[in-house]
Amino acid sequence: MSAGEWVAAILAVAAAFVAGWALRRPAQPEEVASAQPQTAPADSRFDDLLAALDVGAVALDARGNVTAFNRAAAAMFDLTGKAVLGRALIEVVPSFELDRRARDALGGKASRGDVAMPAGHRAHNFSVVAAPLRDGAGALLIATDETRLRELERARRDFVSNVSHELRTPLSSINLMLETVLTPGAESEAYDLFLPRIKVETDRLIELVEHLLELARAEGRRLPVRRGDVDFRELVCEIVETFEARAAQASVRLRFRGEPARLSGDRDRLAQVVVNLIENALRHTPAGGSVDVEVEAASGSVTLRVRDTGEGIPYGDVPYVFERFYVVDRSRARESSGIGVGLAIVRHIVEAHGGSVAVESELGVGSVFTCVFSAGPHSRPEI
Repeated sequence: MSAGEWVAAILAVAAAFVAGWALRRPAQPEEVASAQPQTAPADSRFDDLLAALDVGAVALDARGNVTAFNRAAAAMFDLTGKAVLGRALIEVVPSFELDRRARDALGGKASRGDVAMPAGHRAHNFSVVAAPLRDGAGALLIATDETRLRELERARRDFVSNVSHELRTPLSSINLMLETVLTPGAESEAYDLFLPRIKVETDRLIELVEHLLELARAEGRRLPVRRGDVDFRELVCEIVETFEARAAQASVRLRFRGEPARLSGDRDRLAQVVVNLIENALRHTPAGGSVDVEVEAASGSVTLRVRDTGEGIPYGDVPYVFERFYVVDRSRARESSGIGVGLAIVRHIVEAHGGSVAVESELGVGSVFTCVFSAGPHSRPEI
């Protein structure tokens, strides 16, 4: 049985229960102003079932007015605190697509399809089954929230596309240069020119594979963290110095300000956090901009802050920048924005040290990435 058939079977069972509940419970006039999910008093098992269901259920009478709904539907369609019962569906859930499916069901035509609804800066995707009730008594809508599933599927597609792009470019370059130096009669100048570049491209591929392996270990909680006393200010200062030449080449001002700070952690892993954040800032800061790296020490905590005057992050992308394979619009980047694993690795390493990571950003103004670590020892040995 396919995944779709499983979902259909589950929804059919839920619909059977909810249909009985809806038919047994017509809306009463005094309940029209209530916004609480309604269930049948005759059998408390329906209450328990409806409260436990992850699917939203909405019952309509023959005129298309809402007669009942469960808590999942209230959460999905933002019905809490509203006068819902006795009102037309389109009045309480402003979706023409959902209303169209409801009208079809009231006319005796069952259907199943996707309904997209905006919610602030994020669209929600629902899979909706609309079924007519027996004897023309109304219709039943069963909805599942597939927003997260769609986001993961989109992230998977983007990951495949991004990895293909990242692999194809160096592999094509390596292949072309090897063909040149392997051509019979190739001069020594070709070897001197292309062999160092082949080494650079090969190192780039190795780094890409290492990033993927690091992420796999982190998400599998198999990335070792070897703790010790770390002079965090000194560590960050050393890393900033290694980026000065790159920043100068990109005409970006790179500055460091730090207070003496020590914490218990893995020096190599903490260095990885700093490197990834500075690389990310330089990648997205245009010429003439600046990147400021700061270390602050407070009672019991150490804060790392990387501030840039770059292109910023769209508001809708901000909550997802630390998720694996999430890449902000590549067309906005000055150069390749990678495959979306660097910031995910940062989050895993910071959390393994008992810390937290956050980002604030304004499109066209810049971003601030902040990592807060506890200065005391922790017992977690690995991610």
